[in-house]
Amino acid sequence: MRYVAAYLLAVLGGKDSPAIADLEKILSSVGVEVDSERLTKVIKELSGKSIEELVKEGREKLSTMPVGSAAVASPAPGATAPTGSGDKKESKKEEKKEESESEDDDMGFALFE
Repeated sequence: MRYVAAYLLAVLGGKDSPAIADLEKILSSVGVEVDSERLTKVIKELSGKSIEELVKEGREKLSTMPVGSAAVASPAPGATAPTGSGDKKESKKEEKKEESESEDDDMGFALFE
């Protein structure tokens, strides 16, 4: 993601077709070590393509994704509600989920470290 962001910054800076050196300069200015293999792949995939068209295509793809959560099902009329035994299991799952979310706060985007 950091390489794509650097590519977009270079395009915004006036480079129609940024070179590896341009992206290395951007990334090194914020202290990011460059993986030349990944950087080469990003440049190869994006060279010759219009950034505006790529963003437009990406927005179209994202617009087809469902947003939100599923509706909570209510019990059928006359049905009894579940007992509290499942509550303990659910709370343990929630605790584990919270721990894993806090570990990935930066999601690997160490662009400004």
